[in-house]
Amino acid sequence: MDRRVTPANGRVALSGLRGQVEAERFVDGEPRRVAVPVVDLLRAPSGSRDLQLQLGQPVTLIEERDGWAFVQSDVQGYVGYLPATALTAAVPAPSHMVRGRMTHAYSQPDFKSAEAAALSFGAQVLVTDVTDRFALTQLGFVPLRHLTPLDALPLATHLVDIAERFLDTPYLWGANTAFGIDCSGLVLLAHRACGLPCPRDSDQQEATLGETLPPGTPPLRGDLLFWKGHVAWVADPQTLLHANAFHMAVALDPMAEAIARIAAQGDGPVTRHARLTLPAGA
Repeated sequence: MDRRVTPANGRVALSGLRGQVEAERFVDGEPRRVAVPVVDLLRAPSGSRDLQLQLGQPVTLIEERDGWAFVQSDVQGYVGYLPATALTAAVPAPSHMVRGRMTHAYSQPDFKSAEAAALSFGAQVLVTDVTDRFALTQLGFVPLRHLTPLDALPLATHLVDIAERFLDTPYLWGANTAFGIDCSGLVLLAHRACGLPCPRDSDQQEATLGETLPPGTPPLRGDLLFWKGHVAWVADPQTLLHANAFHMAVALDPMAEAIARIAAQGDGPVTRHARLTLPAGA
């Protein structure tokens, strides 16, 4: 079983895995939400980052031990560890999502007041009051024009339009926010913004997203190209859009040059060309 999406760690497992995995105990899990702007979901306590979760995202708490929470996230069931202090059981379901690339929560409904927090696209907040141009949330006052109601999702825009908002965002392995992002994080972020399911990692995305096209098929905007360990959007028939370590950022890349460079650096040829079948507006 893929440990990334298997809610078990040897000591404890979710009840649905009874009879499939060995564990000292089985639990139903408890609902929690992320209470901080961004938190790393780690492979092990103090381990490497697999994924980032944002304010308001739901998780299932499986175990809390020595200050660490073992959770299953809402990102296609991805599991991992994060500081227990990053979670809350008290905040009701969020009402709005940050729709701008980034925004700030302020201490007062005044753009000259002190910043309380920085929020990335996709962060979910609970709006409890509206004052002029600001919405009061659990972290402070956020400009109304930077929010969209969650019941208004999906955003009526093309997936690549969403991804293009993150041009020049620094490359950061295992990340998926406006503060830093990697190749599969850019694909994940665009799908989630449009209310579409998407796994976290490029190998999972390659195995599940879209329809495989025959070699030589002309690429179209919105297609995905995969390599071993990498994925890129097709921005237009001659250009890729991807978060990559060569530019150390989200960048537009001439397709032929990028394909040749990736092969030359030892990562091989394109392994799959996929075309997504999406609802209207995505």
